Amino acid sequence: MKTREEALALLKEYTTSESLLKHSLAVEAAMRWYAKHFDQPGDEVEKWGITGLIHDFDYEKYPEPVEPDGHPYIGNRILAECGYPDDVRRAIMGHATYSGVPRDTLMAKALFAVDELSGLITASALIRPDKSINNLEVSSVKKKMKDKRFAAGCNREDIALGTQELGIEMEQHIGNVIQAMRAIAPELGLN
Repeated sequence: MKTREEALALLKEYTTSESLLKHSLAVEAAMRWYAKHFDQPGDEVEKWGITGLIHDFDYEKYPEPVEPDGHPYIGNRILAECGYPDDVRRAIMGHATYSGVPRDTLMAKALFAVDELSGLITASALIRPDKSINNLEVSSVKKKMKDKRFAAGCNREDIALGTQELGIEMEQHIGNVIQAMRAIAPELGLN
């Protein structure tokens, strides 16, 4: 398994967008949180975190979801060349429903469950007067989730399906991801 430093270097090699970099950090934090929540050993916590960190590393350069020339197909080939394990690559492929790759591991289910939700939580925090996640409440995110025009790019169906696949109630899941993101609020610009 590659180190976090190697994964971060790969992410930054392909990604210049500050918002996409912050999204990757948010997903990493949520993945680490869930790995601990599900009592994964330390090396798995690291693997889950790295998977979250690099899940969209190819998106900025190859945003079109067209096989084989778009996200995450190109990224999958790059990760294979770099020596990333099959389970990491498979989880990343599975976070894109259009890939047809099933989410058949807990890590893959967690990645899918936290990806879109972390974006909705970020958007919900950024519209607050203080732009802080530190006092963001689950009820505020749930309310924004119902407003399809708010953060329209966040796929509510994927959030609901991911929560269901993970086997957690929506309120609890939102609270878990908020808690994970609060731990790195300064890095996300949400403090």
